[in-house]
Amino acid sequence: MKSAKVSVIGSGLVGSLLSIYLAKRGHAVSTFERRPDMRTQKIVAGRSINLALSDRGWRALEAVGISEDIRAISIPMKGRMIHAVNGDLNFQSYGKEDQAIYSVSRGVLNCKLMDLAEKHGVEIFFNERCLSVNATKKQVEFEHAKTGIKSTHQSDLIFGSDGAYSAARLQMQLGTDRFNYSQFYIPHGYKELTIPAGPDGTFLIDKNALHIWPRGEFMLIALPNLDGSFTCTLFFPFEGETSFATLKTDAEIMDFFQRVFPDTIPLIPTLVEDFKNNPVASLVTVKCYPWRIGESMMLIGDAAHAIVPFFGQGMNCGFEDCLVLDSLMGTKGDDWDAIFEAFQGLRKPDGDAIADLALQNFIEMRDLVGQPAFRLRKQIEARFSGLHPAKWTPQYSLVTFSPQVRYSEALAEGKRQEKIMDQIMAMPGIAEKWDSNEVENKILELLA
Repeated sequence: MKSAKVSVIGSGLVGSLLSIYLAKRGHAVSTFERRPDMRTQKIVAGRSINLALSDRGWRALEAVGISEDIRAISIPMKGRMIHAVNGDLNFQSYGKEDQAIYSVSRGVLNCKLMDLAEKHGVEIFFNERCLSVNATKKQVEFEHAKTGIKSTHQSDLIFGSDGAYSAARLQMQLGTDRFNYSQFYIPHGYKELTIPAGPDGTFLIDKNALHIWPRGEFMLIALPNLDGSFTCTLFFPFEGETSFATLKTDAEIMDFFQRVFPDTIPLIPTLVEDFKNNPVASLVTVKCYPWRIGESMMLIGDAAHAIVPFFGQGMNCGFEDCLVLDSLMGTKGDDWDAIFEAFQGLRKPDGDAIADLALQNFIEMRDLVGQPAFRLRKQIEARFSGLHPAKWTPQYSLVTFSPQVRYSEALAEGKRQEKIMDQIMAMPGIAEKWDSNEVENKILELLA
């Protein structure tokens, strides 16, 4: 490929990885970030949500040669640890024995990716707020947050990777005819809490699990950090009888946790303080189209397809975007019109699919995982998949551990499996004969 001058708006996770891909292709890459350099700032707790790296993300990192750098800052989680109100624990494996998803701090990962981007020759400009984009002239105007100085940057290619509230996407909305856009907020927000490390950096609960306290209309989760602590996230309604709006006083907060999450109280010594002081953030799904303007500008990552975090695929999907784009650069050379058209044609259906899957998985995580019928359903699926791996891969594994399967394909297959399993669960006496030849043969019959 001919070397191009590239402007990447946003140096978050996807923007930083994209810049590495582009630099390795020989392009001169500059990224522009609205925030200060987080590597020089104290990473403030409160709105981070730890991330879960799975096979799609790892494949994208491996393809650009940086997977081992990231593996060093991640912790494997081999399944869900379900915490009942009475304190009972139930471990639900994510997949086969050697399969896991990996907990990683968003801030730590972002800092590492920026370091790696600079090692590959990427120039990063901080405190630069995007004011406007002229795709025809291939110009982006920025304003420095501290000095107020405005500047215009000329380039051959412009990528908008500046997240769910993308300024680049807004410019496309304003300047593109027939630009379709939708956003959907769920009625829940999230608040971060912290389980600190024990003595000498020990983990106070199972290190290699994603912990879930499912409570029907809401849930608490906890993911491990390298220092022995856990980042907890409470997904909770904004309004209603039991909501952020009704828990105000110290007594109300403590009474709620004693009733609903009693085993967390000895684990979170600063519970009341953190609950009162840490902000509540909203959760949005964004869908839009088109993602490109000619051969000059393209949206990627959350700027194109922001999703809620309940399938742990937002970052993985964005990283997969980078891999797909790179593969198209490898086959289509310098034809950026063809690259951009093929990219949005491939990724738009998958972005929509994982958005729908993430919303579905919220119901599963906050409610179903704690129900005996759900656990039985998963036992039957796991048994049948083990006996007939070529005929049945559970939807969770298709999304999380099968990067060769597109999200849109996983969504369609999951719908087919759900119809079959509804019939299996309706069989008389299914709880007693779930591992029988009768059930196995019935699934084979329904598949046929």
